[in-house]
Amino acid sequence: MGVRRREETLQLSPFFVSFQALYSSIRHEKLEWATDEEDETVDAKMLLSPTNSQRKTNPFLTVCHDQGAKVYQQGLLARKAHAEADGKKTPWGKRSWKTFHAVLKGTVLYFLKDEQQSEVSGSEELIGIPHALAEKASKYTKRPNVFRLQTSDWHVFLFQAPTSEEMTSWISRINLVAAMFSAPPFPAAVGSQRRFIRPILPTAPCKNSIEDQHLAHEACMDRTSHELLELQRNLPEKRGRGRDLEEYQLRKEYLLYEKRRYETYVKLLEVKLGCSTDDLDQWEARLAAVAETCPGLQKSHSSPSLNLDGPPAGGAKVKRNISERRTVRRIIPRRNKHLL
Repeated sequence: MGVRRREETLQLSPFFVSFQALYSSIRHEKLEWATDEEDETVDAKMLLSPTNSQRKTNPFLTVCHDQGAKVYQQGLLARKAHAEADGKKTPWGKRSWKTFHAVLKGTVLYFLKDEQQSEVSGSEELIGIPHALAEKASKYTKRPNVFRLQTSDWHVFLFQAPTSEEMTSWISRINLVAAMFSAPPFPAAVGSQRRFIRPILPTAPCKNSIEDQHLAHEACMDRTSHELLELQRNLPEKRGRGRDLEEYQLRKEYLLYEKRRYETYVKLLEVKLGCSTDDLDQWEARLAAVAETCPGLQKSHSSPSLNLDGPPAGGAKVKRNISERRTVRRIIPRRNKHLL
């Protein structure tokens, strides 16, 4: 009887009635302020994030959108998605060429429908430039003036410029922006499994000066070169596990790409530091002059085991003595084998 009276007293109390009404109202109708905030958060993420697949793979891929950023390059570009972040080729239905009016503003490459569209915030798609590398697509021969862009999450895009001069300008300016604003990488994730995981590359633009960026990229280049040398010294066993060979190939591919990327950054920043003006046209002219006077090292120059002087004049072959042959087996005619 005492328990029933206590429950009846609790149900009839005004506090319990008001609490029950509040609970039922919250349960059936969402609060307006909470609904508005959720909608604004979703809209902001949709504007600042490249694609849904990228958001799922890496939370650090949020592109920093700055309305007051400087425009480094703009013009017509035909774009084609070539590879996904996992290294697989883009599905067939998403590999078609599309033409856009591209605008490189700050650390973001925007794609507009036409040149009359002045607001980049209305861009259909965008690509973050930090930690990216643009190179001439020498292996792609179906179209002229094509260059490839590999982003920080290893997405690969192909772009076609109207002329070779514009292609070279796009490559130089994209790499310059990446060199000036790429922040130092975070350490790679640590897990119980001994699997190779690429370090996390932040997309937020770096606030360092060009001098500090040059020193930081030089340090990363030296560290990557040392890690690549150590990896090549400790080759996996040929009869080892398939996982070890796969891990070796993944690490080697990553280190080769990072070494090439940091070497490009260092070279562009060195030319940038040598310019007394911020005019990008003069910087490109100086970069072209430096490339003509100091061309890149040939493959034979980086390997001391190769002959730097080339083959002998006239293409004459060096004759070997009979005593230098590896085998000294007697050559017996077939007709005299029965005499043995």
